[in-house]
Amino acid sequence: MTDIETLSTEVVYQNKWMTVREDKIRRSSGAEGIYGVVDKPDCAVIIAVGDGQIHLVEQYRYTVAKRCWELPQGAWESNPDADHLELAKGELQEETGLIASKMVYLGNQFIAYGFLNQTCHIYLATDLEFVGTKLDSEEEDLVSCAFPISTFEKMLVDGTIKDNVTCAAYGLAKLKVPELLQG
Repeated sequence: MTDIETLSTEVVYQNKWMTVREDKIRRSSGAEGIYGVVDKPDCAVIIAVGDGQIHLVEQYRYTVAKRCWELPQGAWESNPDADHLELAKGELQEETGLIASKMVYLGNQFIAYGFLNQTCHIYLATDLEFVGTKLDSEEEDLVSCAFPISTFEKMLVDGTIKDNVTCAAYGLAKLKVPELLQG
């Protein structure tokens, strides 16, 4: 027996971005309960760095009612099984207008595995060239801007940037390739 056995599953909400389900479970002790799970396709986050600058995007985040700076990131709900390298390349161009001659895979992380099963694939993009953005309708207010890496790191430390994907991805990149992220 696994630590938790799924007895039944019921979809309680669904739209094109996510499915929310409620699972009836049995723990190894025999105690039964429920577990709420949000199913979302994998996403990619891109750390785009060139000339001592890091590229960020800012957009209005409805759930917290404010505009927020973060690394370019996203998922393709219309193609949830897309290759994550192609996803990363697509999101980078879509949101920043950049293409990268070099994309290095740094690994993957779970975003919030207490309730969400989404995996985030982390890429470092270098040798950048601007070719034009391809924003979709949900990103009409998105702004892209490059910041000196030292300014970006100050934004992380002072709480200007609160996005956990941005913070975690950059932390991993800083440990794996510190020579590319000197501020």
